[in-house]
Amino acid sequence: MIKIGITGQKGFIGTHLFNYLGLHECVKRIPFEDEYFKNEITLQNYVKACDVIVHLAALNRHDDPQILYEINIELVKKLISACEKTDSTPHILYSSSTQEKQGNLYGKSKYEGRELLERWANKNHAQFTGLIIPNVYGPFGVPYYNSFIATFCHQLTSSEEPKIDIDGEVKLIFVGELVVKIYDQILAKKNDEVNGIPIREVNIEHTAQKRVSEVLKLLLEYKQNYYENGVIPNLTDQFERNLFNTFVNYIDHNIFFPFRLSKHADYRGEFVEIIKLNSGGQVSFSTTAPNITRGNHYHTRKYERFAVLKGRARLQLRKIGTNQVIDFELDGNEPCFVDIPIWHTHNIQNIGSDELYTIFWISEQYDPEDDDTYHEIV
Repeated sequence: MIKIGITGQKGFIGTHLFNYLGLHECVKRIPFEDEYFKNEITLQNYVKACDVIVHLAALNRHDDPQILYEINIELVKKLISACEKTDSTPHILYSSSTQEKQGNLYGKSKYEGRELLERWANKNHAQFTGLIIPNVYGPFGVPYYNSFIATFCHQLTSSEEPKIDIDGEVKLIFVGELVVKIYDQILAKKNDEVNGIPIREVNIEHTAQKRVSEVLKLLLEYKQNYYENGVIPNLTDQFERNLFNTFVNYIDHNIFFPFRLSKHADYRGEFVEIIKLNSGGQVSFSTTAPNITRGNHYHTRKYERFAVLKGRARLQLRKIGTNQVIDFELDGNEPCFVDIPIWHTHNIQNIGSDELYTIFWISEQYDPEDDDTYHEIV
């Protein structure tokens, strides 16, 4: 059992890493609160409880760059002090940035923070890993703070007009890909060495390189095709799948769903298009007896669409790590669908007196070796 703590646990990357570590039975997560940095004893008890600490806590932006620099350095010094006063030598992984050498105070704070931790590790014969991370994007990022992608997604789903300041080429990594790489570094028994000298610096490779205008073009397509017309885009490309999974998490599901479908009727009966897509995936249907609930699980990669063909159902949705439950009532007489974003646990219950017929689509073919399904109650 590895006891792992994450400073900045409730931030963008911290939330994803905390959730991802929860999928592993060999990990015990040590909860962290930002207030710990204000109390020496609390912080000391925290570092003593951890085998591994992933130090993510930092300011990314501030109106005064000097304050940003000072706070980021202060957090590193407080962490080192807590370790030294308790003779603790956890494996510390430090989140730094490719901005280290760009000449701005944020980059300077990340570089100097890494240097401080490396000196502590060398002095105390501790394991330390300085992670040089490219631009990170993904669900739950804060607009105008974490990434330009978060900002664009928020603007496009809030009837605002995105603007490109500099159409540069950006090296990107999806947050779901990043947390896997961090976990791999946690599992490393010791730092690699060259001529007996530990290698403390690890460059996290980007998984996509795009111009800002390329990203915005895709997001505009998602808005026109999916947000306005419910059409699923082509998700065969890994970057585009990750970008789409990011985009849909900025939609207000309370307002957007259920998405009403057009119904065509004549003497033969009724015809309803459930799904239009430019992607593959798998379409299935299910029957459910009255008062039975299906589901109570979530996915970390796959996107789903549910529609009721006959009967009445209640579909419930909850973002992992929160208590807010969204309830949707679906009726086969009023065709509509609800989509399920990643990291949202969900279930569907037959609330009618007759058998419920449900059709659903999932973005990937079922693979028994990797079903990407994790159970948690809504």
